Amino acid sequence: MYDRLKGFRDFYPEEMAARREIVDTVEDACRRYGFRETASPFLEPAEMWTDKSGEDIVDELYAFEDKGERHVTLAPELTPTAARMIAAKQQELSKPIKWFSTRPFWRYEQVQQGRFREFYQTNADIFGTDDPRADAEVIALAAEYLSDLGLDADDVEIRVSHRDILGAVLRSFDSEVDVRAAIRAVDKSEKIDRTEYHDLLHDAGLSYDEAAEFDDLLAATDRDSLSELADTAGTDTARDAVSNLTAVLDAVDDLGAGEFCTLSLETARGLDYYTGVVFECFDAAGEVSRAVLGGGRYDDLIEEFGGQPTPAVGFGQGYATLPLLLERAGVAPEESLSTDYYVLQVGDTEPAAASVTRELRAQGHVVETDLSGRSFGAQLGYADSINAETVVIVGENDLAEGNYTLRDMETGEQETVPVSEFPA
Repeated sequence: MYDRLKGFRDFYPEEMAARREIVDTVEDACRRYGFRETASPFLEPAEMWTDKSGEDIVDELYAFEDKGERHVTLAPELTPTAARMIAAKQQELSKPIKWFSTRPFWRYEQVQQGRFREFYQTNADIFGTDDPRADAEVIALAAEYLSDLGLDADDVEIRVSHRDILGAVLRSFDSEVDVRAAIRAVDKSEKIDRTEYHDLLHDAGLSYDEAAEFDDLLAATDRDSLSELADTAGTDTARDAVSNLTAVLDAVDDLGAGEFCTLSLETARGLDYYTGVVFECFDAAGEVSRAVLGGGRYDDLIEEFGGQPTPAVGFGQGYATLPLLLERAGVAPEESLSTDYYVLQVGDTEPAAASVTRELRAQGHVVETDLSGRSFGAQLGYADSINAETVVIVGENDLAEGNYTLRDMETGEQETVPVSEFPA
């Protein structure tokens, strides 16, 4: 008997039915917004990650040497692959480029709640425009499918921030600050206590007094206080960032998703490649601690991965935490099988049963029929186990009279219908 690998999961039919409903809802919203589906290899050259991040990142990858002596890895994220795809056909692609895909990724990391070594994610990205309306559109897309899944503004909050505002405020202090390290500290701020947070800011170059002042400045929660923050920073970068963030939030309002969003300068996103607006979605009740989704603008990354300069914004929707949120809110899809019809055979009726099965499937119904030569009772029990809505009994006596018997599995009621009239 073999054990499943740590950090990997099996999905049985009932679980997969609920999972498929969630993924389909996300993807349907992507298509309505004009995002076009892509697919890409699961295996990529490891250099796509090691060239940028160094050989140390290999410890986090499922990397190996293949039979052609190539250093390859199972992809841990999508962005380098998207950059490669865009670079290959950059002159042929109409801008803006709006892509989405749902696929697995792999990272060799510590397994914990909501984090696995194999994980599935839908990525939705817009390439080729730095217009604030593009940032707003990906945020509105996320809000739309969360709403489609049964969540509302009381269930979730999309926290929106801007990396350049954080950077400008940090540079306004007299101390020599490692801005990237300080922003990484901000990203951890809600997961650690204030003393540890201020220690991290101090390690990044701020004095403890400056760390406390910086902490207070990030408490800005409305658009008026953003202007005051830009004045405090006193740079064009800060003013431009505030103007950009305000434009994005206004566009989000125009798209009808404003009620889902809150201004949260303590949202920073830990990855260094973000260049502008960033956002994360959380359980408003606080019971699911990990972010449900996250993303932002990354205008330099495509060029860093070998493409031409290409502004970009997007997000990743994972499928480990989202089901937890749906369960907490009481709107999770039911983990059950769904079958429209079970065609039950009694006696030597296989050709007739096959005929009605084929006709029902041609109409788009989910249909099962006997494949094991089981008794009437065994077939009826199986139909119940697969949650069949209706059983079509194809029996020798009924057929001799030109009829089928239909059994409603919920009520147990039966009716006889002429073969010529079913399926309608």
